[in-house]
Amino acid sequence: MSYQVIARKYRPQRFADVVGQEHVTQTLANAIGQNRIAHAYLFCGPRGTGKTTVARIFAKCLNCTGGPKVDFDDNDERVKEITDGRALDVMEIDGASNNGVEQVRELRETCQYVPANGKFKIYIIDEVHMLSTQAFNALLKTLEEPPAHVKFMFATTDPEKVLATILSRCQRFDLRRIPTALIVKHLAHIAGLEQVAIDAAALYAIARGADGGMRDAESALDQLISFCGDKIEEADVLSMFGLTAQGQILELSRAVLAGEIHTALRQLGDLAQKGKDLGRLLSDLLSHFRNLILFQVSNGDLNLLEVSEAEAASLTEQSALATADALTRILEVLADAELRLRDAASKKILIEVTLLRAIEARNAVSLDAVLKQLHALRGQGNAGLAAPASIPAAADVSRRISSPPVSSLPPPASPLSSKSALSDAGGHAFAGAPAAATDLETLWAQLVEAVTRASRFRGGYLINGHPVSFANGLLTIGYDPEFADEMGLADNPGTHTLLQTKLTELGHANSQIKFVKAEAPVGRARAAPPVPALVAVPPAAKTVAAGPSAPKPAPAASKEKSVSVPFNKDDFKNDPLIARALEVFKGQIVEVRA
Repeated sequence: MSYQVIARKYRPQRFADVVGQEHVTQTLANAIGQNRIAHAYLFCGPRGTGKTTVARIFAKCLNCTGGPKVDFDDNDERVKEITDGRALDVMEIDGASNNGVEQVRELRETCQYVPANGKFKIYIIDEVHMLSTQAFNALLKTLEEPPAHVKFMFATTDPEKVLATILSRCQRFDLRRIPTALIVKHLAHIAGLEQVAIDAAALYAIARGADGGMRDAESALDQLISFCGDKIEEADVLSMFGLTAQGQILELSRAVLAGEIHTALRQLGDLAQKGKDLGRLLSDLLSHFRNLILFQVSNGDLNLLEVSEAEAASLTEQSALATADALTRILEVLADAELRLRDAASKKILIEVTLLRAIEARNAVSLDAVLKQLHALRGQGNAGLAAPASIPAAADVSRRISSPPVSSLPPPASPLSSKSALSDAGGHAFAGAPAAATDLETLWAQLVEAVTRASRFRGGYLINGHPVSFANGLLTIGYDPEFADEMGLADNPGTHTLLQTKLTELGHANSQIKFVKAEAPVGRARAAPPVPALVAVPPAAKTVAAGPSAPKPAPAASKEKSVSVPFNKDDFKNDPLIARALEVFKGQIVEVRA
């Protein structure tokens, strides 16, 4: 007789033998006992968890002699036929190779015939999600109203690809990944039957590598028996499958939590040199830190975790090295690296950088904590207040926001301070502070000129604006209601950034900008922009920024404002800036008005 692999040799033959899927087997057993057998079933779950196995056992229960019943006789001829795959009434179909409309039409024709021996004609379709949309649609009517003697059993690893119209016609059962402890117990049972000595650490390593799939674990055990003979140790498992020892994972995680960069990088280098699977190593680290954070938030409840005794002791020790927030940040770093690992040219370099980032994330401070501290510092004031040692940068930021640096204006004028820039409830400068108003108007004139030099468009937006106040690092710019549209043009991120840059150049760093609707003070003339070079203006028509510090215009000057300025259309059209604008915007001059 030819050799039979362990996965087939020890395949469960009845519901009691299925490991880790009691929620499915118990439901099916109860359905048989209550005679509530549906016409279509869908078994979903990861590979190697028992989908097709459960379907076969269910078929045995339905077609056994004297069935349907759960406690059938293993020596029953009908049961043997189903076990050997030669039963005429139980047909297993591969959905990947029989996914066309023609195969479904043939199935619809054959299902009309009564069973040959058993009570039901059973169709087990594996990987049913591989059927085409046309094949699914051809199966709908038969699936919803099949003959009384027909039962459908579908198995799939990807239920999302199954049409909703198919799902609604089936009873769905989701098989879970098998817990590590149950895989270890089952492998130990098989090793005893095979007369193989295997230590507990090796069993746990196999179960950890199987990732919840019993068939993967049994195949690994079969391969190890061929490699090692009748005695298997943990080192054999690790060397064959490129896994990392549990102790090495725990030591690496401890180095990350302790901030020992040299130790972490040295251990990673040793593992890479020994040919360990770095992708699996990253996954194991991610799983360990996940267990660690669950251990912390559950106050040490091990019932939520699938860990060995050694790892449980390590969780107790390492939970004291970091807070839950720090572990969450480390977990985010590792999860991000796992997503990028498949596209990385050098996995080792990526994991080295990931370990460095994880160590830095351990000591990072969340943005919410910084903002909360800033609000607290601003509310209490900075006088005599020492910032916490954990966030010195936050305290420094708070000082800069609460007390902006005081500097002198470029022209010879009194320094602008928070005391001199007094403002009323409406934000306007007090009339009783002429020196402050003078400094504010001078600063405004310089600011408009600097912005206009940098951008004529943005400078033009500020012409109809006026300074309202400048206190605590906040410059408030007002617009009369009639110029509200221009305020909308000026109030944008680009203008804010340009104004802040120019204020920094004028000695007022870290300033903020605010635009409001406010009437200009009585008697204040509007600031005029620097006269562009492309327009020829006589000296009598040139004006300077007006304000309380500027000389009042003479009556003759007021009269000259109404005099039209000489304007040459040809010079305007030939101006290099205008030509450049036409080139950029692909436009043309339609009309020129003086």
